[in-house]
Amino acid sequence: MSDMKTVENDGDVAAYLDSVDNIRRRKETQRVVDMMRQITGEEPRMWGDSIVGFGRYPYRRSDGSRHQWMLTGVAPRKAALTVYIMPGFKPYGELMQQLGRHRHSISCLYITRLENIDFGVLTELVRVSVRDMRNKYCGGG
Repeated sequence: MSDMKTVENDGDVAAYLDSVDNIRRRKETQRVVDMMRQITGEEPRMWGDSIVGFGRYPYRRSDGSRHQWMLTGVAPRKAALTVYIMPGFKPYGELMQQLGRHRHSISCLYITRLENIDFGVLTELVRVSVRDMRNKYCGGG
């Protein structure tokens, strides 16, 4: 069984957020954390050293090893706020068109400044992605 480097841990989320040097990025991250807490009904947990995640789902990697990963999360990176949308973005094309200025990769949404996006659209994107992940991996819970 292979080990994952980024795993859920008992790190202090508040202390981590307080340690973010860029004040704007710290406040933006806290706003997203508050939104994710409300949507998921879960308390934030540290995943690795720099991701604040919510909930978890089980999955099996191609090598057969079983792991847990967060349903959604956020990381205050220097270049951009990174929001984790685990189903990816293909199912959410209409929301992505309405979001505003952003970049994305497979499951990472990169936002330079929250003021450049529609926060209501981001909230809906997180809400539907968490719902879809729970339906697929957690029996709809």
